[in-house]
Amino acid sequence: MASGGDGAMGSGGAVTNPTTGLFDIRLTVNGTLHAVSVPARRLLSDCLRHDLRLTGTHVGCEHGVCGACTVLLDGVPVRSCLMLAVSADGSAITTVEGLAAADGTLSAVQRAFKDSHGLQCGFCTPGFLTMITAALAENPDPTPEEAREMVGGNLCRCTGYQNIVTAVLRAAELTRAERA
Repeated sequence: MASGGDGAMGSGGAVTNPTTGLFDIRLTVNGTLHAVSVPARRLLSDCLRHDLRLTGTHVGCEHGVCGACTVLLDGVPVRSCLMLAVSADGSAITTVEGLAAADGTLSAVQRAFKDSHGLQCGFCTPGFLTMITAALAENPDPTPEEAREMVGGNLCRCTGYQNIVTAVLRAAELTRAERA
């Protein structure tokens, strides 16, 4: 991060470097602190994919409609294609790469997707996995109708959603079993 009087404060506390016009921001992504310099208009999705080389976050529609770019920002699902990276300065971000344990053990949501065949081409899957992770944190025992509502904001062109809904219910079951 730039220090002292050599830069001006930008949005979110980011410091701009007057020589380059870049903003120095700090993001904790999947538990690792990253200091990165980005242009003011860099999208969070582009920062994650291009600056940090975390390509699990997919960009589909670039309008916030499809949900493929969903990440967790301080635990809350956000469309990273609609958010500027500088506005995430100081935040904790979880991408699909951060859902598994450090030893590679899949999370309950990831295991449920695998076991329930909740994916086909896989393009939309990272957004579904992060969205469902957050939704189950709020509602750990959803009904089938609530499971459908949880995934209603993300688009999939392959599966027909039934196996995705089954995966939500299975993930809830696995999570409850782990906690017991």
